[in-house]
Amino acid sequence: MNNTELELLKIIADMEGTPEGAFNIRSNGSLDSRRVTENIDIRNKADNSGIEVVIKSGTKGEKVHIPVIISETGLKELVYNDFIIGDNADVEIVAGCGIHNCGDEESRHDGIHTFFVGKNAKVKYVEKHYGKADGKGESNMNPVTVINIADGGYMEMETTQIEGVDFTKRSTKARLSDNATLIIREKLMTSGEEKAETDFEVELDGENSSANVVSRSVAKDNSYQLFLSKINGNNVCSGHSECDAIIMDNAKVSAIPEITANHLDAALIHEAAIGKIAGEQLTKLMTLGLTEQEAEEQIVNGFLK
Repeated sequence: MNNTELELLKIIADMEGTPEGAFNIRSNGSLDSRRVTENIDIRNKADNSGIEVVIKSGTKGEKVHIPVIISETGLKELVYNDFIIGDNADVEIVAGCGIHNCGDEESRHDGIHTFFVGKNAKVKYVEKHYGKADGKGESNMNPVTVINIADGGYMEMETTQIEGVDFTKRSTKARLSDNATLIIREKLMTSGEEKAETDFEVELDGENSSANVVSRSVAKDNSYQLFLSKINGNNVCSGHSECDAIIMDNAKVSAIPEITANHLDAALIHEAAIGKIAGEQLTKLMTLGLTEQEAEEQIVNGFLK
């Protein structure tokens, strides 16, 4: 790999050199390198472009990296990745996509990720998106995530996009069984003319299932963000949806939370707040010697931390 590709891996997957454990690195539409372990198998899908990650039941404390990088302008790809997490496993999956577009054509990565979280299994899924352009070509990403959590399963999903993606549409749909838990944390920043759409939909089918969906975002310049969140309580369950956004310059943000109780004992809450940086926050930091721009950056970084 060249220095640009290595830099992308570091940004999206915190990888410096070959990681420990299982990994699958996809570069410019093809497999770059792969390692499997005794408990984690990675194999090509037979019917579509993409991979299957199979984690044995009872696997504990292991991590698997599956980053994607694109450094060719004009490359467009669609991959289908399946994750089968066995019963009673406890693992972390580090994904992400980085695009360095140095030309004038659109480069795009679309991924459809389907999770099957086994009974009493626990998985943390970390996904970072990053774009950089030296030319006029756009860097676009459109991830679709489908989550199925069996009885007693737990999934924590952290998604981050903080720079350089011209357009993204993130769609996440989840279905939870008895005593299953889903936690989603989204961090997003747009600038320039960038557009970002987020669409979460959670079906709380199981008794005592629960979901907590939280989005924190910053919109700068002329960028646009749309946040959609639907939680359907179909049993004795609890659900919480929250969107908290800072708007700056000429940006626009729309937040549309929706909750539906289809059961008498479904306890659901939604919150949405959009506003500018408070003047007193800027003043306080500027009295400590920061410029207005530096103060804004400190506030934004703390908000998205």
